[in-house]
Amino acid sequence: MAEPQKKPQQIQVQIDDKIADGEYANWANIVFSPAEFVIDFGRLMPGKAAARVASRIITSPAHTKRLLEVLKNVVAQYEKQHGEIKAGEELQKKVGF
Repeated sequence: MAEPQKKPQQIQVQIDDKIADGEYANWANIVFSPAEFVIDFGRLMPGKAAARVASRIITSPAHTKRLLEVLKNVVAQYEKQHGEIKAGEELQKKVGF
């Protein structure tokens, strides 16, 4: 007799108001060790030599790889609706990613 299939668990997401407001980032830096990835997001202001880190995310290599796959899928969906995102060398120099 086959086992009944389990339904995916619904996850309730809670977010406080300060986090829900979000942080703008036009710069990111990523470092890693065998155990984790550290991703800093921040703002690089015109005329300034230093970026101000607004948020730091520390996560496992496995979660980082899953995040990469989700981002690829979401970018593909965006481009399907709105057209190709230009991310050439010239744009990268201007925004800092």
